[in-house]
Order: sequence, then C-alpha cells, then structure tokens
Amino acid sequence: MTKSRALIVGMGISGLATAMRLHEIGWEPVIVERAAERRGPGYFIALFGTGLATAQRMDVLDAIGSRDDPTTVSYDVDREGRLRPNPGFVDVPGSPRVILRGDVEAAFHDTVAPRTEIRYGTTPVALEEHADGVDVTLRTTVEGDTTETTERFDLVVGADGLRSTVRRLAFGPDSQYMKPMNHIIAATVLKEQVPGLRQQDGLTFSEPGRSAWVFPFANHQPGLLFNYRTRDADAQFRRPPVESLRRAFGPRPTGPVLAHLFQQFEDADDFLFDSTHQVLMPTWHTDRVVLVGDAAWSMTLYSGMGASTGMAGADLLGTVLQRNPGQLPRALREWEQRLRPFITTEQKTALTVGLQMFVPQTRRDIALRSINQKLISNPVTARVMRIVMTNALKHKSIDIAAP
Repeated sequence: MTKSRALIVGMGISGLATAMRLHEIGWEPVIVERAAERRGPGYFIALFGTGLATAQRMDVLDAIGSRDDPTTVSYDVDREGRLRPNPGFVDVPGSPRVILRGDVEAAFHDTVAPRTEIRYGTTPVALEEHADGVDVTLRTTVEGDTTETTERFDLVVGADGLRSTVRRLAFGPDSQYMKPMNHIIAATVLKEQVPGLRQQDGLTFSEPGRSAWVFPFANHQPGLLFNYRTRDADAQFRRPPVESLRRAFGPRPTGPVLAHLFQQFEDADDFLFDSTHQVLMPTWHTDRVVLVGDAAWSMTLYSGMGASTGMAGADLLGTVLQRNPGQLPRALREWEQRLRPFITTEQKTALTVGLQMFVPQTRRDIALRSINQKLISNPVTARVMRIVMTNALKHKSIDIAAP
C-alpha cells in the first residue's frame, strides 16, 4: 500500500510540526517553502502551558531550550530616560518560556529534514480539489529559472502564515478573512543594548497608543519591539519604516532612550515592519485542504499564543487523522470542532487584555498597569496578585491537543 501524501505549504513552526506528526502516523509529507533558504532566528516569542505541553509530548521541548536569564531586571522608562524597576514580561505568572522563533523552528527542522522532502523557492499557484485528491500546480524558481509542475496529493496543509497563498487559492481573497487591528509592529535585534542597561535587562516604554519593548535573551542580543496605533495603516508603508516610527512617537522630543532605539532599528541588518491583523474564518478546511496556525486563526503577537497554537494544531491534526483512517473529511471536522472554541477565546483575549498589555490604549490603561505592577512588587500583596493573574492566564495552559 502506498502512503498518503500531504503537501505542506510553509516551513515555519506550524508547517514543520505538521510534517513531523504526519510522518509519525505513516504519511509522506512534502514541504514547499517560498523562500530560497531557511530563515534566520527571528524575534521574541513565548511559550505558555499549551505550547510547553505540546512540545513535551512531541519530544522537542529540550531541543527548544530556554532564553530565560534568572538575573534579568526589567525597567519602565520615560522620554527623559528615567528608569524605574518594574515587573516585565518575564515576570508574568504562568512561567512562559521566553525564546526566539528560530529556537522552535530549529528543534523541529532537525527532526524533520532528514526524513522529509523540502523544496525551497516553491509556491502553489493553483489548486484543483477532487473527491480522491488535490491537483496542485507548483511554481519553483531556482537561480532565476522558473518551472511549473502539477502533482496530486491526498491532503494540502496551508501553514504559510497571515497572508496565506493556500487560503487565497482555496477560500478566497485576504480581504474576506483578515480583520485589521489598526496597529503597526516593528521588530529587530539590538546590536547595542540601551546605554546603562546590562545585556540581560529588559525595558518597557509606554504612552497611550504606542510602546517600545526590549526583550532580553540568554546567549543572544536583546530583541526590540515597537507598537503603535494608526488610523491609516497603508500610509505607514509609503515612507521608510524608521520615518513612520519617528512620526508615530512624535511630536515630542524622543529623549535619549527612544533615540537610541530608533537608531538601532535604522541600522539593523534585518527587521520586521508590518500591520497587525487577526484571521477570522467560518471554517478552516474543505474536504482535502486545511489551514493551520496563522493562516487559519492569526491572533497576532498580542495573544502570546501563536507558536503554541501552531504546534497544538499540528499535533492534534496528526492525532485525528490517525484516529480516522480513510475518513479525511470526518477527521478535519473533528479537528476543527476541538480547536475552535479554544482559538476563539484566545482571539478575544488578544483584542482586550493582550493588546492593552503590549500597547496601553489610554492613560487609564497605563495607570492601571502601574498600579498592578506596584501590587505585584509589594511583598504584602504580591501573593494575592500572582494568584489573580495566574487564574486570568489559566486558559493559556490548557493542553488542547492532548489525545
């Protein structure tokens, strides 16, 4: 008997995790990746309990490791450069593991690559779904030469991110499913830490509708993240990103810390500058095409659950396919019914608690954040506050993919 073949589009966390699980259950996965080679280590992400439980079950948690540094001190800073010790992201209850996106990708890649076909510079340009398979036209570009081939697969998995090609081909244009959040994110890695801080120290700058974060990592340069609210996201891309950043944080003088961070962003070898969107869809699958991760349910970084749900979705997909041999539509329905309530809750949380945490929207939000930080730092109220916050974040520790 021949193995069932699955085309996995996208070699990020969701795609690699899906390939690993499908191989484990006896499928033959083929990964195609638009880029010409593997991506770099990327930027800050966190794994809460959902992701940690999934990674443990998939036997990659040790390989993922941790970038936590127990000596980290976090500070709030104002425009004048005044520092005030305050709990940062690493102090969030629930012990989220601070890592780089590339740490997770590398852990899966080292397992997947030796036993899975991976084609770089390749993307689907057409899908034709039939009762017994999907005919996929693939376009490959290598050193300027482009070729197209059509192959049949039993299943197509779109793990190709927020602006998914598979989603457009199988479900329709981005405008039907991408809900703008009217915020811009800009991220890079610092070449030089903020003067006066140690490499392992973190930093938060917050004003209504805009923020800057410095995330420390063990054995790696700190990460930098800007966030700001905008009424016209398209206009932000009509000028150099650093100019849009400076305008968004104006017109007041930047002060020494913001000036340093803007310069670091301008001098960066690589950066991310993008608008934020959630993906909202009535269904994530047809009979033989399924979307996983950001392609299906992007919650943005404000949820802190992108990597965790990408892994959990891949893990659960393998479980239901194994449990329903020869019943692909039934397996995909079971998969979505299990995941959707969890994802919906996390998407709603990202729009409220998550967004306000990363980008306080009003002076009231900033004042409440300051009060909460003082209560957490106070020995008398710290224990109660940690219990309250742990309960608030409990949903992020549900092992949604558990068999």
